[in-house]
Order: sequence, then structure tokens, then C-alpha cells
Amino acid sequence: MVELKLKAKSTESKARTGVIVTPHGEFETPVFMPVGTNGTVKGLWQDQLEELDARIILGNAFHLFLRPGLNVLRNFGGLHKFMSWKHSILTDSGGFQVFSLKEKKITDDGVKFRSPLDGRALFFTPELSSEIQEAIGSDIAMAFDECVEPSANKDYVRQSVKRTTIWAERFLLSHKGQSMQSLFGIVQGGFFGDLREESAARITSLDFEGFALGGLSVGEDFQTTERILSGSVDLLPEERPRYLMGIGSPELIMAAVENGIDMFDCVLPTRLGRHGAALTSNGRINLKSSTNKEDKRPVDPDCSCKVCSTYSRAYIHHLFIRDEILGKILLSYHNISFLMQFVKRIRQAILDDRLAEFKEHCIETGLIQTENLKTSEERMG
Repeated sequence: MVELKLKAKSTESKARTGVIVTPHGEFETPVFMPVGTNGTVKGLWQDQLEELDARIILGNAFHLFLRPGLNVLRNFGGLHKFMSWKHSILTDSGGFQVFSLKEKKITDDGVKFRSPLDGRALFFTPELSSEIQEAIGSDIAMAFDECVEPSANKDYVRQSVKRTTIWAERFLLSHKGQSMQSLFGIVQGGFFGDLREESAARITSLDFEGFALGGLSVGEDFQTTERILSGSVDLLPEERPRYLMGIGSPELIMAAVENGIDMFDCVLPTRLGRHGAALTSNGRINLKSSTNKEDKRPVDPDCSCKVCSTYSRAYIHHLFIRDEILGKILLSYHNISFLMQFVKRIRQAILDDRLAEFKEHCIETGLIQTENLKTSEERMG
């Protein structure tokens, strides 16, 4: 079971820091959780994640259901043993992945669609999501919800809030509870403040151990994300973990923390790494650019990770120009390390009650890009 132990609160904002305890250990909050959709954080192996002090990662019920399948997961005794990972795992219910498919039929019973792998007909329900996540054996399992399109009208979103509540109730009832797995509910409501309030009231009345805000970072502008955040977090119980799904840029991480969020995740650092982009103390840089051809500097002179203490920008540029897989691995490692260290500095700033000062420093140095405060990145995963 999950337990949140609060350590400190900021006097400047809603930011807070604490420790979350699961059956596979504990981790400090706020926490960035690397995404391991298929049982792997792309480009990194498990020892490297431990080296970077990752103590919780994500898996995805939808993808793991498709491959390797429930028989394999059960045969290995769950995802921890299958992937040789001894720390905490949170699993996404598969809701976002199902609803990102172009062709599907949504009813109050569940969602009908065809497998993107072989075209076979599938029917995803709260009960199936619960069964999959129990087979995975994650420490935290997310309730099956409906993530609506950003353009959805209010009448549809209102119906979706009711559907998400019904599915949450069914998810709870179907969970067999044979493990120490904790269940988190998800608040929806699109970009409508009153529907967010309604969803939060319904979901928090259910017996969940933590709560998430879903349906954000799906292409809306940054101001909309902040508006929903500032109006929604206070609707969640203070003593329970709070999770904002699918965000990973420094700008959105800071906004989430300032509004009292404890947990967040995104594939952003590894996806950027695979495409030659690096997160640095002065903003993102493109290592594919010819300006790096003879640059002897590390990716980020202010970073002490193994990549920055070993390799030059010129060498990594060369790897990408020659399409060597090592370049993608090195930047994925650096980007995960960068975000882990960034969040660690945020935690220390909260403890020292100087988060506003640290944020201003990040803006001055370019770590937080002011132009990115206009648009929110799309959720990826």
C-alpha cells in the first residue's frame, strides 16, 4: 500500500515535498518518473536507472497486454521479475493509449477497437485493465478512464465525466486485492472548470489511495494547463499523493510543483534524446546541428552526468551524423539525468523555502524557456 509522508511546504506557493512508500521501497517527492512503456525506459538499462537514482518508473497496461501478454507476465510473477527491476512501478491503465487510436467505439461498457499489432478485435473494459495491472504486479495501478479530445464540446465532456466515474467504480470492484497494489483514481473534465470540480468530487469520494489529473498536456496552450492546474489541485485530498499525467518539460514541471503536484511523467527526455536534442541548463540544444562539429564542450558544462564528464558535443554530433545508436543512448541517458537532477534541486529549494528564487534563476539562465510558457507540449506515450 502507498503512504505519503509530507516533509515540508513552501510559503510562496502550494509546492510541497515528502516521501512516498510502496512495497518496493520509497522515493522522495516531487518526483519525475521515467516512462518504461514496454517494460523498458528506451535507451537505458536498469542499472543505469538505478545509477541515476530512479526509484519509480512507469509501465503501460495496454502495450504490455499486447506484448508480451498476460501469460508471460504471470509466468514470471509480474513485471518486476520479468524486467529485473527491484524498485517501484506505476502502470497507466491504457486509457490514453486506447483513446489515441483513430478507430474505436466508446460505450459505457468499454471501448471496442482493433489491435494495432494484428488487427484483431479487442474490447477494453475497467475489469480488463484491472486484470492486466494485477498480472503486471505494479505498486500503483491507475483506474481506467476516458481521456477526451481537446476539442470535445462540453456536453460530451459532461457525459465522459459520468462514464469515467462509472468505470472507476467498476475498476475498484473488480480489483481482487490479492497483492499490496495501490489504486489511483483519475480526475477528468476537459478544460471546463465546473466539470473538473464535478469529476474531482465524484472520484475523490471513492476509495482510492491517490489521485491524478488526466486530460492535460494534450496540445492545449500553457495558460490553459495552468488554469486547470490551479483550480484542480485543491480539489484533491492533501494527505494523498497527487499525480499530473504526461508532463516532462522543465516549464511544466515547475508549474506542476508550484500547484502542489507530487508526481509526473513523460517520454519527453528519451524521445528528445533519440532525435538528437538535449536538455541543458541554458535550454534545449540540437546536437545534429553542424555548429557542434568541432565543439569540444560537453553537452552541458553544468552537468556532472557520465555523458557530460566523458564525451564532447562534437563526438555526439558525429554519432548522429553517422546514425550510430550510441548517440541516441548517450542523449537519452543525459536527458533523464538532467530532469532527475532538476527535480532534486526543486525539492531542495522547497526545503529551503526559496522555490521562487530558484525559478527566477532557471528563467535567467534559460533552463526554463519563457517562450515555452505560451504553449504546452503534447502528451507523448
